[in-house]
Amino acid sequence: MPFRNRLACLAFIALLFALLPPTAASQDTPWQKDNAAWREAHKVELLKPDGWLSLAGLEWLQPGDNSVGSAPDNKIHLASGPARLAVLRLDGETVTLNPPEGGFPPDLLVAGTPAKPQTLRTEANKDKVSPHLTIGTLNLYVIRREARFALRTKDSHSPALIGFHGLKWYAPKARYRVTAKWIPYSPQKTITLATLVGTSYDQPVPGAAEFTLGGKTFRLEPVLEDPAVAKLFFILRDTTSATTTYGACRFLYTGSPTNGLDKPGELVLDFNRLENPPCAYTPYSTCPLPPPGNRLPIPLPVGEQRYHD
Repeated sequence: MPFRNRLACLAFIALLFALLPPTAASQDTPWQKDNAAWREAHKVELLKPDGWLSLAGLEWLQPGDNSVGSAPDNKIHLASGPARLAVLRLDGETVTLNPPEGGFPPDLLVAGTPAKPQTLRTEANKDKVSPHLTIGTLNLYVIRREARFALRTKDSHSPALIGFHGLKWYAPKARYRVTAKWIPYSPQKTITLATLVGTSYDQPVPGAAEFTLGGKTFRLEPVLEDPAVAKLFFILRDTTSATTTYGACRFLYTGSPTNGLDKPGELVLDFNRLENPPCAYTPYSTCPLPPPGNRLPIPLPVGEQRYHD
């Protein structure tokens, strides 16, 4: 009798397991796996030695000589590094790198070569062209915002990198991955983007993405950061900015529309990939604000949440 009861018990357990839902891992769809991989890549990018979490300073240059170093009497004071690093001279729209008293530190490199007096290349809102000054854990370069110039400092041992405590995300929701209608502008228009530091700059807008959520139709306009790169950049805000997401905005990068930028087509907007701008992590970034048309009157409870709350 006990043997028969045991068989009945085992049969019941087998039936129970058959009726249970599959594990979370087995339920993952290719889209969910892609989304998880994207989140991990986003974190890895932030944690690079020269990623946004490494930002440790932003100092605006004044006309004339701007001494740089860790000694307290420098105009631009560094938290670490040599007492006298360099002198940046601003004359109009030209920034010149000069040695401090006693000469450049022997291990200071400019674009990978030993430092020497030179004019530093700077272009408005094109930070990638700026040569980097590197020494120890420091990585410095001059950026231009309209007629203003600043020295941006990154440190691979920055407090933000050392104190990284993980990112916060909404649960992924497939209904917030929508296919939008791409409406090209011919000719492309230009908009002026304001930034959190009070500057502004112009960017081309190649068209608009029109989509439907909750039975209502909305439109967002992307800017084209680099015409040579097949990527659209949406700067937007929704009503979650008042509660759970970064207050200024979030970013969304997408590929190109199905028929290119200059023809009507379709464009996938996966709002699960909304990410924080750099200024959500560090006060030393200069972030664009969303244009009026990209401030949605609805919540988008997906993507990245606030970092510091």
